[in-house]
Amino acid sequence: MSDSKNVMELSDANFEEEVLKESKPVLVDFWAVWCAPCRMIAPVIDEIAESYGGKIKVGKVNVDDNSKIPNQYGIRSIPTVLLFKDGKVAEQVIGANAAEIKKIVEQNT
Repeated sequence: MSDSKNVMELSDANFEEEVLKESKPVLVDFWAVWCAPCRMIAPVIDEIAESYGGKIKVGKVNVDDNSKIPNQYGIRSIPTVLLFKDGKVAEQVIGANAAEIKKIVEQNT
């Protein structure tokens, strides 16, 4: 999952409450335990959660444990990172592109 206490574990059950109803931007990392590129970007996700703690909420969805949310947002490959604003997808990064993930956070906080 994550080493950071600032990264929330998101699921089909809590996604609406924690992401769609949140007033500040929410960065959501769709990942799986077996995904090597997902593990590569995990420290970046943790770093963003630490650095932007008051401005942005950060969470992870394990696609093996939760199928409804990844299907709803058309997640076909992982890692995929979505940035939600006002309950809607504002930005998307597919693949382990740390620089791009940091850029969308900076532009939306």
